[in-house]
Amino acid sequence: MKKGIIELKKEAIAKATAVKASVQKLKLVADIIRGMTVAEALLQLQFCKRKVAQDIKAVLHSAIANAENNDGMDIDKLYVSTIHLGKSFVLKRFHPRGRGRAASIKKPFSNITICVSERG
Repeated sequence: MKKGIIELKKEAIAKATAVKASVQKLKLVADIIRGMTVAEALLQLQFCKRKVAQDIKAVLHSAIANAENNDGMDIDKLYVSTIHLGKSFVLKRFHPRGRGRAASIKKPFSNITICVSERG
């Protein structure tokens, strides 16, 4: 390889915004599949008992489809290169309590970004 030439690696990206889950709950599942091949990651997500696993699985399917259709990558060589989780908005609700008081309820939403790349 010549000096000064940088080889860019191809990657496909898929995003989901306003997913009804907190970042902490998503992080537990995202840490499991980070760095895995796509086939292994889908298998892990299929048998994961957490509800947020289905949200991450949907974004991963979208990233795989983007890689195959838009970039012409080989599905068998794909792996999960990065997963980025971010905070979205928070819905604030109030629950009435005794003696005229109210308790605040926070319903967090999150953003998911998954990048898949070819290995090898």
